[in-house]
Amino acid sequence: MQLVTIFLGFVVFGISENIKGPAIPRIQLAFNLNEGQLGTLLSLNALGYLIACSFTAILVRKWGIKAVTIISFASMVISGVLIFLSHSYPLFASSYFLMYIGNGMLEIGLAILGARIFVKNTGMMMNLSHFFYGLSSTVAPLLATGVMSLSVFGHTLDWRGMYLVMLSLCLLPILSALRGTFPGDDLPNEDRTSFRTLMRDPALWMMVMILSFGVVSELAVGGWLVNFLEKAYAWDTVRASGLLSAFFLLFSLGRLLIGPLTDKIGFVLSLIIFSCFSAVCTFIALAGGESLAFLFAISGAGIAIIYPTVMAFIARRYPNGSDTAITFVVTLMGLGSVIGNYIIGWVIETVKGVYGSTSELGLLRGLQAGYGFIGLCAAVCSVSGIVLYVYLKRRRELI
Repeated sequence: MQLVTIFLGFVVFGISENIKGPAIPRIQLAFNLNEGQLGTLLSLNALGYLIACSFTAILVRKWGIKAVTIISFASMVISGVLIFLSHSYPLFASSYFLMYIGNGMLEIGLAILGARIFVKNTGMMMNLSHFFYGLSSTVAPLLATGVMSLSVFGHTLDWRGMYLVMLSLCLLPILSALRGTFPGDDLPNEDRTSFRTLMRDPALWMMVMILSFGVVSELAVGGWLVNFLEKAYAWDTVRASGLLSAFFLLFSLGRLLIGPLTDKIGFVLSLIIFSCFSAVCTFIALAGGESLAFLFAISGAGIAIIYPTVMAFIARRYPNGSDTAITFVVTLMGLGSVIGNYIIGWVIETVKGVYGSTSELGLLRGLQAGYGFIGLCAAVCSVSGIVLYVYLKRRRELI
């Protein structure tokens, strides 16, 4: 039941994160949002994720990982109902905010549970569990596009009904969590690595840099790729969603096939190599234009291993302080996501203004610049990994 909860948890987590790609253009139209306002909306929702990360570890210690996991799934189901009922922007924004609160709680909970269970072949098992996130993310955009076109009792579900249907899938892992037992809640406080000790470790701060830039590069694709392809290259929604699905297909295959290699290559060296690969693919795709757009999908194979490999590193380096370390790193990562989404929207609007905010060239250059920032984040992730590699090698603590 522990494994079922983790794997199903990542399935619904991937769905909730990545159904927004096809929905965003429709949300933008429904509430008359420009790209800057859209970036702000995504940043505010990432703020909800950040807030959840800040208190989840406290709840885990008070109530246990089982209760917190069930609450996170339940909040996502409730948010789906509220999104379905939202016909004003304030209610929609609040409902979306609640969904990201649940997402934040769920991510911390699953990461803590994985760190407690996967004590052997940590890199492989972390990547395998996150493979289910990539697997559901692969089908999520196309599934969302299909569900939005369905008619029930003569009414098209559209994006509101799609969110209700997809988020209701969170009921499945609630059932497995209710039947399962979860380890580690009984570890005495005196045996846990203190927060102060963790804060003094430069390796943890460098891991914050790696994870923050890596995750911004990863998550921004789900939010911006369909929008980019539709507006820059005039692709239709089905074709654009297909490339996004291809990104997540290679993303999930990367975790399934490359993940087991991280234990052999080394966690830090793996982070350097594969984040660099993702950055190079993104930059070449932008420079090559529409004919090389497939490289956007290939970049997913590299960026895929960043998050689970960081979690494996934390589980191995801080066996008695993984709860605190994971919460700290993921909380700051959430802050980076807030800033990252805002910067992408700001870069697009700024460059559009330079080339002509109402011209097609201005829109193209703006979208290219915004997406270039996504590739830059992957590059910074790789450079941060090099700094960490040098630091740990000098101290003979390389993992």
